[in-house]
Amino acid sequence: MLNAVAVGILVFLIGDVFSDVSSNLYNGSLYGYGTSPSLDLTFTASLVLGFLLLLMLGERSRGGLSPTRLSLLIALGIGFQNLTEGLVFGSLGSIIGITGITLVVLLGFTLQNATEGFPIASPFIAKTEQKSLILVVPLLLIGGLPTILGAVVGYYYNFTAFDTFFDGLAIGGILYVILPIIKTLFRETNTSRTVYLGVFLGFILGFAVNLL
Repeated sequence: MLNAVAVGILVFLIGDVFSDVSSNLYNGSLYGYGTSPSLDLTFTASLVLGFLLLLMLGERSRGGLSPTRLSLLIALGIGFQNLTEGLVFGSLGSIIGITGITLVVLLGFTLQNATEGFPIASPFIAKTEQKSLILVVPLLLIGGLPTILGAVVGYYYNFTAFDTFFDGLAIGGILYVILPIIKTLFRETNTSRTVYLGVFLGFILGFAVNLL
């Protein structure tokens, strides 16, 4: 059930990232998408790259993904997404400075990062060994620290193509990560209704946190 909630959160993150990058790909004209060929190509290439990078890492696991490797893949996918969030925060800070609005946005990012930590830890939910719990900490850092890196980069450099590239990378990475989790869920869960409900609740949780 809790792993299904993690999937729901990841599904929401894909929609959240695409809502950000869509303004770059669609300029509001009657022609819709496809009006910015260079950005379309950048997004498509980075999406494929993000998916294939994690696919190659996942395929190196013989006998299926271990909880540690699966958590690492999730952390990398979310790390790409947090990098894009950091770029937004950094560019906002460079434009309006450290004001009340900026701090509110920072608080929102912090809450969202806390929610995103749940999918990273989800492969270890059934594990109670101290070794497993210790492994979660560096994996959470892999997923969270790119926010800071993105903020620093975004403060000094703000390019639309740059944002578009990392948005595509994030979507491709998260899209791959969802697939092995779903495969495991349907293999280990007795009823598909539990999976469906968990995914729905996770999506709602991600949406609710994003509203804050």
